[in-house]
Amino acid sequence: MSQSAAYDLPTGVVGLKGPIDRPAPGTLPLRGDLAHIALAHRYLAAHYVVPYSRKIGPEGAILLHQPQDDSDRGARISPGDPVEILDMAGDWYWVCVGPDGPSGYIRSAALADGAAA
Repeated sequence: MSQSAAYDLPTGVVGLKGPIDRPAPGTLPLRGDLAHIALAHRYLAAHYVVPYSRKIGPEGAILLHQPQDDSDRGARISPGDPVEILDMAGDWYWVCVGPDGPSGYIRSAALADGAAA
């Protein structure tokens, strides 16, 4: 069973307050359409998500920059390490280690117990 990670919802006005530098791919859990809830006070996205906590399976995983097997590779996540699931599309999961990253895509089989419940 998956469980929600514990994050507080932002308070006050959430919005653009000036120009920002876009983070490099594979760093912060931020896309144009979706961002980690903990980033709401710093980055504007169409939607924010409170992630679900899971663990990486016995093979470990490499975070990919795009949901495709031939994508640029990012950080390696060790077996048993916790990750936070932000989005799911078919067999691909967009995950992060925490709100400060790293982030990227993995296949559902990389999780300790396969696809999310």
